[in-house]
Amino acid sequence: MEICDRLILIGSTGRNTGKTFLASELIGRFAGPPVTALKVTGIEKRNGPCPRGGQGCGACTIDGDFCLTEELSPDGAKDTSVLLAAGAGRVYWLRCLRTALGKGFAAFLEHSGASGTIVCESNSLREEVNPAFFIMIYDSRGNDIKPSAQKVAFKADFTLKNPISPDDIEELLEALSKKGFHFKEKA
Repeated sequence: MEICDRLILIGSTGRNTGKTFLASELIGRFAGPPVTALKVTGIEKRNGPCPRGGQGCGACTIDGDFCLTEELSPDGAKDTSVLLAAGAGRVYWLRCLRTALGKGFAAFLEHSGASGTIVCESNSLREEVNPAFFIMIYDSRGNDIKPSAQKVAFKADFTLKNPISPDDIEELLEALSKKGFHFKEKA
């Protein structure tokens, strides 16, 4: 398993639980060089069922084992645009076969040239990479736990329940500070 001591990984037991909100809050509070952000969408198989349950969003459309795209517009409604608007220096979306996550992450590291902190939204990547810090957000709405979260939730360094409060964020920032990450005071 690859070790990435500058990676903060954010997972979740369900959809729409606040991963992008939390990633944006962290990105906006980092002190120092801009953060590189990564959103990972794991795909079971090419031309298989959409991991989001719908059609036409583009998440499943890949020609090879993975597709890495850089977000260039902070003005859109996509999660990657939100991360860029939050202050990330660069933002990428990795759409990847689950069997090629390690290969896709290695390509991201090489292509992005990320040398500082990386904030990433993914459950599945935790099976391939040992991050500096792994956060798991639990869905308080009583929804079923995603299979990808079931496999890795026990590895979390820090857990939260949605909705995420300002106090939750401050507690998380304190835990991350103890791991050597540096943050600005909230304005």
